[in-house]
Amino acid sequence: MEICHAHNLARKPADLKRYGIRVSLPAGDTFTRLIGTDWEQFHWFDTSEERDRTLDDMASEHLYSRDGDRPQLIFEALEAEKQSDSD
Repeated sequence: MEICHAHNLARKPADLKRYGIRVSLPAGDTFTRLIGTDWEQFHWFDTSEERDRTLDDMASEHLYSRDGDRPQLIFEALEAEKQSDSD
């Protein structure tokens, strides 16, 4: 279903946001046995600054991480192509 009046949305759909983070797992990670080898997650943001702040936080060691824990997630900054007004 298409959105008739996008300006009435409380939040923008993800496809209107330009800056993203792709989260994936390295090849051979044992967790892929549970979630599949093609698992990936995307997070989208309005600005590159917001994306970069979140990326720094996601990639850092968090306060509640156990000593020696080394998450194997791969974080990739993305920038979607800007759509023209004629699209």
